[in-house]
Formats: sequence, C-alpha cells, structure tokens
Amino acid sequence: MSSQHAKAPYYFVPGPSQWPVLAGASLLLTMAGASAWVNGHTWGAALNIMGILAVLVVLYKWFGQAIGESESGQYNERIDASFRWSMGWFIFSEVMFFAAFFGALFYARSITMPWLADLDHKVLWPDFAAHWGNVGPAGTVEPFSVMGPFPIPTINTALLLSSGVTLTISHHALRAGHRGKTAAWLFATVLLGAMFMGFQAYEYIHAYHELNLKLTSGIYGSTFFLLTGFHGFHVTIGAIMLSVVLYRVLRGHFTPEHHFAFEGAAWYWHFVDVVWLGLYVVVYWL
Repeated sequence: MSSQHAKAPYYFVPGPSQWPVLAGASLLLTMAGASAWVNGHTWGAALNIMGILAVLVVLYKWFGQAIGESESGQYNERIDASFRWSMGWFIFSEVMFFAAFFGALFYARSITMPWLADLDHKVLWPDFAAHWGNVGPAGTVEPFSVMGPFPIPTINTALLLSSGVTLTISHHALRAGHRGKTAAWLFATVLLGAMFMGFQAYEYIHAYHELNLKLTSGIYGSTFFLLTGFHGFHVTIGAIMLSVVLYRVLRGHFTPEHHFAFEGAAWYWHFVDVVWLGLYVVVYWL
C-alpha cells in the first residue's frame, strides 16, 4: 500500500478492464494445449507454452496496473479491507482445494483398499494385499518402490519451516521501518523456496529413474504426484509473489503502516508451509 494513502478517494472504483477477458482466453488456450499434449498431438506442447506465456503477460500487466493505482494514492482503508477479505477467501478456496486431494487419499487408503481385500473380493483378486503402495488388484501396474521421508522430504520440511521464520523476521523489520533488513530476510525466504523446488525436482527424477515410481503407478503414484506436484506449484507461485514483493521493497513502495501486498504474500506462504506439514506426515510417513 502506498505512502500516499491519505489522498485516496472515499472508495476507488476501477474502470472497464480488458484483463479479465484476456486472462480467461489465455487460460483456455493453456488448457486446450495441455489437453492436446497429453493426448499425443504434437502441436499441443506449443499451444500450451503459448497459453502459459499469455497468462504471464496478462498477470504482469494486470498486477502492474493495480500497483500503479496504489502508488498513485487511489487506495485507502476500504480498499485495504477489500483486499484482505479477498485474500482470505482465496486462501480458504485453496484449503478446500487441498482438502479434496487429502480426502481422495484417505478414501483410497482407508476405504477402498480394505474393501478390495475383504473376503467377498478374494474370488476376483486372490493375490491382492491391502497395503499402501500395492500394484493394484489385477497386477497391471509395474512394480515400484514407495517414497520414504528421508532424506529429501525431511530436508524440504526444514527448508520450508526455516522460510517461515525468515519471512516473519522480514515482516517485523518492515513494520520497524528497516528496509535493508526487510529485503535481506525476504531474499533469504525466496532463496529457501527456490532450494525447496530444486530438491523436489531431484526427488521426482529419483522417483522416475530409480524407484520406477510414476504418475501411472496406480493409485499410489497418482495421489503422490497429485499432492506433491500441486504443492510444488503453489510453492512456485508463492516464490514469484515474494520476488515481486522484494522488488517493491527495494523500490520503497511500502511503509510500516501500509504494506498489504507483503502481508498477502506472507499469508499465502504460511498456508503453503502448513499444507506441506500435512503432506510430510500423511504422504511420506504414514
């Protein structure tokens, strides 16, 4: 939030914008390309990349416009409250998003597996064993090894927990008016997030080439890559958000009293941390 906060009107109402339509068209292009890609069409990859680039351009322009409105003094306390409510509901929607995936994992492990292994189904699948990481009732899945908690998942847990600490220190420094300290600790947070993503990429390479664990490895493989992959995507988005905030800190866009962009990104990052703790326990340990 800009230091020109006091000059804002009673309530800022933006004019007609082209960005929502362009964002929708870009996302449609992205998903159409992805759908064609996974179905074996050679042009799907190019279309998907074009869509992703279009989304990034739209987001850059759209958020840049919002930043310009803030820095020109058009936002006040009421806009600040709107942003806080909006970010809160957005994070709630993300909670429901991951709750659905955790629910799918629970259903597969605690309901479907015992059901397939009961006496009634022994006639159809006599060799099926109700242990997590099985190769399916018909044995159609290639043998694979499950992913344990050591060492990479535990290292990543330490990295994300540390990033939450550095982000909190950075926030306190911002509220105290220490821009240099704010930027330094925020950079450390982004660096820890980047290290997390690097280790996860290595983990996926290890899973595919050494454990034969793939997205096609039955319900275990699909839920493992679904949960960890979407979480990694959220870490990537959070790191991008914090990088933009870092740039704005260096430009002097925030004051100790008005810095919701920092706070909103911090809320999102802490949410990502909490989700990872759930994943670390449920996916890697249980």
